[in-house]
Amino acid sequence: MTRRARIALFVVAGGCTAALLVLGVLDLPHFGSSFHPYRDASLAAAVAHKTSNVISSVNFDLRALDTLGEETILLASVIGVTVLLRPAEDEHEHQPVGEGRLLDSTRMVGYLFLPITVMIGLLTVAHGAVTPGGGFQGGVVVGTGIHLLYVAGSYRALERARPVGLAELGEAVGAGAFACMGIAGALAASSFLGNVLPLGAFGDLFSSGSVLFLSVAVGVEVASAVVVLLAQFLHQAVEVTGEEKEAA
Repeated sequence: MTRRARIALFVVAGGCTAALLVLGVLDLPHFGSSFHPYRDASLAAAVAHKTSNVISSVNFDLRALDTLGEETILLASVIGVTVLLRPAEDEHEHQPVGEGRLLDSTRMVGYLFLPITVMIGLLTVAHGAVTPGGGFQGGVVVGTGIHLLYVAGSYRALERARPVGLAELGEAVGAGAFACMGIAGALAASSFLGNVLPLGAFGDLFSSGSVLFLSVAVGVEVASAVVVLLAQFLHQAVEVTGEEKEAA
């Protein structure tokens, strides 16, 4: 495609998008209005499906298809980073040098907060349908919490504790489980990602039907994606050396 054709395509697409944006903004309710149809519909749906956290009800029930798209984008992003950060021909892998000097207090805090952070992340995922949180938030906490070992100054300990191979599998399983639940909903509930699990009692841990399952699936996928993503960046920064760096 020529430069002129790309500019023409951008002008047409950008103009259409801008027109839709202006029309949408002009049709918004006035500030302070009592007209909130989306709020009223989402609250009613959350209560009907025994989901205490309305945000999770929106993410994993009313707009679960959007969440599947976001999860797929994250999966594709991690795959792209993994491909781009492969060692090039002029780069060489080497064993990381010994850890530098670090304050004992920083090292202690890193080791102390690692299990606490991971536990908080797991609780955030498990209680995502009941209290504020969910798979995205909890998954990020779990995935980054493991890397407190690196903050504590021990990259080798991080390599031993960080299950990159298992995380790669978990990323695929999490995304696949979400899609399979959607197919199960299409077969059993006549709608893609429709609820097929018992709703339980409002406010209980095992309530909200498929919302809890989908939140956990996203938590597994996001936590695994964060581990794989940071593993690639740290590997490039710590274990890969280019010819320019060696010459310097």
